[in-house]
Amino acid sequence: MSALVLSGRELAAAIRAEAGNRAAELTAEGRPPQLAVVTATADESSAWYVRSIANAAEKTGLRCEVHDLGPDAGPTAVRERLEQLSTDPTVHGLMLQTPLPPGATLEELASAIAFEKDVDGANPLSLGRLAAGMPAFAPATAEAVVALLDFHKVPLSGRQAVVVGRSTVVGKPVAHLLLDRDATVTVCHSRTADLAAVTRTGEVLIAAVGRAHLITPDHLRPGAVVVDVGTNPTPDGGLTGDVAPGAAAVAAALTPVPGGVGPVTTALLLRHTVLAADRAG
Repeated sequence: MSALVLSGRELAAAIRAEAGNRAAELTAEGRPPQLAVVTATADESSAWYVRSIANAAEKTGLRCEVHDLGPDAGPTAVRERLEQLSTDPTVHGLMLQTPLPPGATLEELASAIAFEKDVDGANPLSLGRLAAGMPAFAPATAEAVVALLDFHKVPLSGRQAVVVGRSTVVGKPVAHLLLDRDATVTVCHSRTADLAAVTRTGEVLIAAVGRAHLITPDHLRPGAVVVDVGTNPTPDGGLTGDVAPGAAAVAAALTPVPGGVGPVTTALLLRHTVLAADRAG
């Protein structure tokens, strides 16, 4: 029996429609929501992602300005641009695209993003508030995981959830979001001893380690709900997840790659930008 496919496309369309309606109202009031994306890399997969965000914003009725500083830009130039955009009243959402220039870390540079405009939850202040249960924009990918589970009516309260991955982009924040939903959460990673023994305890498994097909059918509890956050490039130019083929024979439900978490992540970035514009008054 094959697993139920937990597509994210329908949810993403609903989020974009809601954001688009409010964006149109704000634009009519003379307050058009605008997202700014700063990038400083020659990475083609990163460029593709930024283009997809810009296209989705345009279709939703948001302005999106891409600040491509080029692969030779240093950390100082990136930080200065983030500081400039943080004080620009016409910019409501601001995000920094990775990978970053050599010698730069996301935590150091993201601290230059104004908290109110931090629509991808990258500023350590946003992450700290999220951990403390205070209002903040969560990293969009982490929020997309929980939104997708909610959309497909997957219960979380009281269930065993295992998160594979400990990044500040997905693993750690999604663990906090799951805890907020009363799940019992275990966080593990690629160096966890006997990883399969840990992941098999999960009624809900979030694979967010960034290693193609690390999670095999042997890692899954029969009947588990699996969310695959991986977006690993393939030799033919496509994408594959962190979960290996064959998982569908063990899991009860599984998100596809592409078409699962990705579209919801992009839609949530737009929603966050509209919310930030609304709050800016």
